[in-house]
Amino acid sequence: MGYYVKVEPDVKIYVEDLNEGADKTILFIHGWPGSHKLFEYQFDVLPKMGYRCIGIDTRGFGESDKPYRGYNFDTLSDDVKCVIDTLKLKDITLAGHSNGGGIAVRYMARHKGYGVSKLALFGAVAPSLIKRPDFPYGLDKETVLQLIEGTYIDRPKMLQGFGDMFFYQHITEAFSQWFFQLGLQAAGWSTAAIAKAWINEVFFSDLEEIDVPTLIIHGIHDKIVPFELGQIQEKMIKNSKLIPFKYSGHAAFYDQREEFNKELMKFIEE
Repeated sequence: MGYYVKVEPDVKIYVEDLNEGADKTILFIHGWPGSHKLFEYQFDVLPKMGYRCIGIDTRGFGESDKPYRGYNFDTLSDDVKCVIDTLKLKDITLAGHSNGGGIAVRYMARHKGYGVSKLALFGAVAPSLIKRPDFPYGLDKETVLQLIEGTYIDRPKMLQGFGDMFFYQHITEAFSQWFFQLGLQAAGWSTAAIAKAWINEVFFSDLEEIDVPTLIIHGIHDKIVPFELGQIQEKMIKNSKLIPFKYSGHAAFYDQREEFNKELMKFIEE
């Protein structure tokens, strides 16, 4: 079932909510530049296994409102808090992919993990997506600036190139087009604004504040959020466990979807 949650007087967030009433809830936050539909191959399976699956379209993306402002991680994590409050969620597993992983990490620090009993990160953009003077991991700043420039000059071409890097396993042309259309659902201004946020945002102190059991799934062939970042997350988050996915790129939830679903369920049941 899909509905909207008001997070500001003039901003509504789209929420997909499957299997309401189940004992265990997973709240998924998608990566850039997609929507909750990226988790289709989790939503197909996990509700049948007894889980309530909730997917948020973050502001500016998917079917959510696309205001001109609010594309910083504090505001994005506040949006998640509004959804958790509105739906009265408790003891959930908060699951974030890529940019959604950054939002989840900021949520845990900024809102003291309110309502969350477990955290799952998949190719998360933490502690920093780009290399910095004291942090030699991640992407070159120039790479992110090119994504921003591509967004403003020829967004469809930029999205196509980004999609080519996203998966490690072979995908069909039809699937590639489906992924491309998800990116086109976003607004150009929100697509660029999130990429700009990566240049300034860091999550070093946020990671150290996390105190719930944390699962980290990271594809070793990830070209967007290098595998080293998953290793650093495991070192910085107490009570965390990294599972390297040997046949995955940035989209472990699709590249190795059966194993991904199995590991996520195992973690929740532990």
